[in-house]
Amino acid sequence: MDSETFFDLYPEFVIDKEQFEAFRRERNACVIGIDLVRRYNLKIGDIMNVEGDAFPGQWEFVVRAIYRPRDQTVDPANMLFHYNYVQERVRQEMPQRSGLVGWYIERISKSANPADVSEAVDGLFENSHAETKTETERAFQQNFLSSASAVITAMNVMSFVIIGIILLVVGNTMIMSARERTHEYAVLKALGFSWPQLFFLIAGESFILSLAGSALGLLVTFPAVQGFRSALPKGWFPIFYIKPETIVFGCAAGLFVGLAASIIPMRRILNTRIVEGLRHVG
Repeated sequence: MDSETFFDLYPEFVIDKEQFEAFRRERNACVIGIDLVRRYNLKIGDIMNVEGDAFPGQWEFVVRAIYRPRDQTVDPANMLFHYNYVQERVRQEMPQRSGLVGWYIERISKSANPADVSEAVDGLFENSHAETKTETERAFQQNFLSSASAVITAMNVMSFVIIGIILLVVGNTMIMSARERTHEYAVLKALGFSWPQLFFLIAGESFILSLAGSALGLLVTFPAVQGFRSALPKGWFPIFYIKPETIVFGCAAGLFVGLAASIIPMRRILNTRIVEGLRHVG
């Protein structure tokens, strides 16, 4: 990358000022994320030998700076080095690839329309030997994830199937509980308990069951995600964590299951006559 401008575009890469200046001065210096430091037990001044793939050969870099992510949305496992250092060697060994650039990153003003900017940039290189495709960073990243869309869709479908199974289990539990307590509910109705009071008793039990299960599931989710992230090969999902929206959705699903599971037994109890309820043997 271009060390003169890259970190102005990405302030979420937090780097010590002195380390950054040392990185800028040394042609084969590199900046690595804190995750690489922990994974390979590296420190400032260490030599990193890298075997090139896109640019074949043995490359030697010196760790001169370590960045920390500003928040959870920043990948802590990047390795960044000078574009000019690569080009010096490319001009000697692969002159046909000299000066080639993978992509440019642009910052636009908040009032600008990304679609208009993309169209204007692509228009500059139209019908040239190096036409461009300009898009937002979000769209650029989604292109990389498109191959995994089928897996993500299947996971979403399975999630709703599991919620449906849980709903059936809780509903069956509530129906059996209400059937066994038919005589008790008939006594309560005979004593003058109104339907809102009976609803509170039945729905309250259902809510307690579903919310207790939801809370237990959410508690298990955090260590499960940590274990899943540790088991995956490094780099597959560099940013993998539980979003607050997921927790909110889990709580909402628990409330929905609790309410839905109480509807059938509540309707049965409310429609059962007091005499029939008193005769019932659970």
